[in-house]
Amino acid sequence: MRPDAVNMLLAQQPCCLHITEDLCVSSVLSIPIAESSRDIARDLMQRFAATAVERDERGGTPKAERDALRESGLLALSIPREFGGGGADWRETLDIVRLLAQADSSIAHVFGFHHLMLATVRLFARPAQWQPWFEQTARHRWFWGNALNPLDDRTVASPHEAWREFTGQKSFCSGALDSEMLIASAREAGSGAFIVAAVPTGRTGIFVAPDWNNIGQRQTDSGSVTFEKVRVEHHEVLADPGPLSTPFACLRPLVSQLVLANIYLGIAEAAFNDARHYTLHESRPWHAARVPQMHDDPYVLGHYGDFWVGLESVRVLADRAADRLDAAWRRGPALTEAERGDVAVAVATAKVAATRSGLDICTRMFDVAGARATHGGLRLDRHWRNLRTQTLHDPVAYKLREIGEWALKQQYPAPTFYS
Repeated sequence: MRPDAVNMLLAQQPCCLHITEDLCVSSVLSIPIAESSRDIARDLMQRFAATAVERDERGGTPKAERDALRESGLLALSIPREFGGGGADWRETLDIVRLLAQADSSIAHVFGFHHLMLATVRLFARPAQWQPWFEQTARHRWFWGNALNPLDDRTVASPHEAWREFTGQKSFCSGALDSEMLIASAREAGSGAFIVAAVPTGRTGIFVAPDWNNIGQRQTDSGSVTFEKVRVEHHEVLADPGPLSTPFACLRPLVSQLVLANIYLGIAEAAFNDARHYTLHESRPWHAARVPQMHDDPYVLGHYGDFWVGLESVRVLADRAADRLDAAWRRGPALTEAERGDVAVAVATAKVAATRSGLDICTRMFDVAGARATHGGLRLDRHWRNLRTQTLHDPVAYKLREIGEWALKQQYPAPTFYS
């Protein structure tokens, strides 16, 4: 958002988010109809953008913004209506992730991962487990955080007769701070079996550390969680059908990948909008260009042509992948490996395109915005820092290998927590 617009918003907006009466009645298990979710998100993105620069510098937990999401009803967006939610499909839910990312990619990250955690319990658990969790999430406006890191095996689950004990640490636990529920993973002692459970964040023995201090995504609270002899009840373990056990359960990593692709796209769109403002209103043409204004420079116009082609390509790919994910989701347990594979290829393609186009725009935006855009107070470098930080957690080279195996040998990506 432009600095002048930010200053105007700061002057005009109240100190807390105004919530209409129908959103404040906690006894009603519903959120506004799906048609209004984009309007709610647009209102929130304006308010989040007004403080995004300051919060990027400060880091830490975006408590006020997370509470605004709670009050908005959007945390129940993807929950079916019969359980008190908004009944939105993945296309609409991901559109909201993308909109929020244009204002603040950290907020979009914790919001998108919240819905990923809800998808996790839906895909890995029995209806008797996930249905009450959905209802309580909608009723009490729970935020779900992540402590499922399949590459971090430091947490061990020790079996007991009717429960397990989790002890150890997890890293990259996005959204764990200020959450009501956690999806946590551990390796079972002896067998090494991968165990996933849904547990209250406030349970005795769970310690969420405020130790996230990276160059980007600075308010995702993606630090560490420590488990010290945490009792995990049998009914909290997601074992039927369990992690990545069926083609339908294997949609979980595709939801994750597509959440990230839409965050990347939202960051790129924000960078494009900021660059465009500076080109039109702040930049001065290079003396050799011999044009009166920066926006008449043919080289600048060429940059914007590249940017637009990249953004439009990613938009089409991301929306196509979301539509395929929705079609697969509706298939439920009847989903086949081939149908799941088609979604995996579409999602991987969108994610690679979002990564490449996003990093290109976030880097080259300064070529068209000019020297004034590097002023430290604007923190326009946050777009590149946010995108670079997030994309490093899942190397694009391995996505390209998976796409190559499909393109050349018609082999679908093997389901893992990253593909």
